[in-house]
Amino acid sequence: MRVEFRIGIAVAILLFGGLQTALAGEALTTNQPADSLSFVNLATMKEVATLAIGGKPAGIALSPDKSKAYITAADSGELVEVDAVHRTVSRRLKLGGGPVGIATHPTLPEVYVADWYTHKILVVDVKKWVVVGKIAVGKSPSGLAVTPDGRLLLSADRESDAVSIVDVASRTRVASVPVGTHPFGVTIDAKGARAYTANVKSDDVTVIDIAGRRVIGHVATGRRPYAVALADGRGFSTNQYGSSVTAFDLDTLTPIKTIRACDHPEGIETDASGEHVYVACWGDNLLLRLDPVAITITGKARVGDGPRAFGKFLR
Repeated sequence: MRVEFRIGIAVAILLFGGLQTALAGEALTTNQPADSLSFVNLATMKEVATLAIGGKPAGIALSPDKSKAYITAADSGELVEVDAVHRTVSRRLKLGGGPVGIATHPTLPEVYVADWYTHKILVVDVKKWVVVGKIAVGKSPSGLAVTPDGRLLLSADRESDAVSIVDVASRTRVASVPVGTHPFGVTIDAKGARAYTANVKSDDVTVIDIAGRRVIGHVATGRRPYAVALADGRGFSTNQYGSSVTAFDLDTLTPIKTIRACDHPEGIETDASGEHVYVACWGDNLLLRLDPVAITITGKARVGDGPRAFGKFLR
């Protein structure tokens, strides 16, 4: 019995250890024209699976344990839940409106969805699978991000040229911070101290002191910045019309280098190790891997047609 028990433990360690390794090494890109989700093995930089989603998927966020992906289907007005381990669609929720950006809470069973048309953030209870709240923000909310402590939710309100700061507990907007022109993606640092928003029309990134609810500064980027990632004391913006990525220093808020990347780079995220930055390329149907220190491209993976990967897509 002891031998069998020990063997059972060993098998469990192998199985669940392997699962954890897989969880740390995949990218899930929403491919909007293709109506699909690509799964990319980051060790080999190869697409290993494709899942039909429908509704022109755009935004993506992962559950805290990264076992589930939540996807906004903009054209069908739906929230789609994907079992990321078994690579299947598990549930769909009709929201209506125009769902775009999405974020998950670090501890509560809640997902936040930006509705472009109603100028509200929808709060979805993922256990009950129903909308349990609506929060009024600025015009055409797009990117969303939650502070690491789960207290605040930030919304990039594109047509208001501002970022809303929302108190999660009371579900109310407590501040609106003017930024650049037409903010789209918004990213919060690991300390929950600063937020970075990519401003599509003013070709810059605005840096916000979250506690002070004020702008610290702006960083010039390439044309039509879409989203921002942070790694190794640097920020990285994807510049859609510039076909480039701009790296800038987080302390001095000055550009370091702009590199040619791909046709219409959009979604961008840093992996858990901080050693790699990944970029979804809408026009080239590629996922790029960047070295944030050398600021060079180190890998490419072909994915579905029109990858956006707008949000958190690494697991």
